[in-house]
Amino acid sequence: MINQRHISRDAKGRIFQERVYLVPKTDKYEPVVYLTQIADPNTHIAYNCFQDSRKECVQLSYEGSGSIDYKMPDFRTGDLPDGTGTASHEDLGKQSIEGVETVGTRDSITYNPGVFGNDLRLTIEREYWYSPKLGINLVSVRSDPRIGKQTFRVSEILLGAPSPTLFALPKGFKVVTPTQSGAKK
Repeated sequence: MINQRHISRDAKGRIFQERVYLVPKTDKYEPVVYLTQIADPNTHIAYNCFQDSRKECVQLSYEGSGSIDYKMPDFRTGDLPDGTGTASHEDLGKQSIEGVETVGTRDSITYNPGVFGNDLRLTIEREYWYSPKLGINLVSVRSDPRIGKQTFRVSEILLGAPSPTLFALPKGFKVVTPTQSGAKK
């Protein structure tokens, strides 16, 4: 399955994102936008604007630091509690992705047999290629033998200020709270 979406962030830290329905990995289907999201980490308000007959934006409040600077989580290498397995963190160095410098890391957790019904040792890996300049992961790969491999890749990066119109609510939409929403419950 393919999940392509348009995401923009401005200098104020506001994020615009179009959510699309998943489509098969062929060129026969065009992704359809079903939701537009606008989030502001400074006001701690996000809007989910439904692209259907409701024509409404559900306003949500959320907690956050107010900082637009993202800090990568600290991952420790060593034994997991109660003998369940081990964790390891590996620095992968730097590489350019889409013309942007990134820093790579790989975090692995190996679970011992019997931890959650597994007969053998099981290793889950997460690899990230993070751009300090943009404050996001440009590539994220999760390998888990239970579900397979998932790869998320940012492409078509445009450096520069996005259009301010992206951060305005769609014309003709009304703002509602989650309890007022026409969404099916």
